[in-house]
Amino acid sequence: QVQLVESGGGSVQAGGSLRLSCAASGYTDSSYCMGWFRQAPGKEREGVAAIDDDGSPSYADSVKGRFTISRDNAKNTLYLQMNTLKPEDTAMYYCAADREKSSGGDCYPPHLVDEYNYWGQGTQVTVSS
Repeated sequence: QVQLVESGGGSVQAGGSLRLSCAASGYTDSSYCMGWFRQAPGKEREGVAAIDDDGSPSYADSVKGRFTISRDNAKNTLYLQMNTLKPEDTAMYYCAADREKSSGGDCYPPHLVDEYNYWGQGTQVTVSS
């Protein structure tokens, strides 16, 4: 059973930075695809960034150039460095993982939210103007 626990959320002013972490347990191999997703009140959950087991990242257009996803397979930990935060980044942020990949052998991009089946409980990020 895969378990994911997020941490690092908080309240910051616009232009600030936060680093989210996601500790994974319940599996021993590093082949899982992992990603960060977010959900603002009244909105659907959306993909933010995803990362392949080889470290290749993909990002939503709204965060490109501001957010960086990374993983430390030795520590079974996923990270999201968020810089130049905007009020519209305010949301509950979730870590997710899945072993399944596309027919091309790549992890699913973050906009394919339903392809990720293991989820953490979330960590709140609030950005004030």
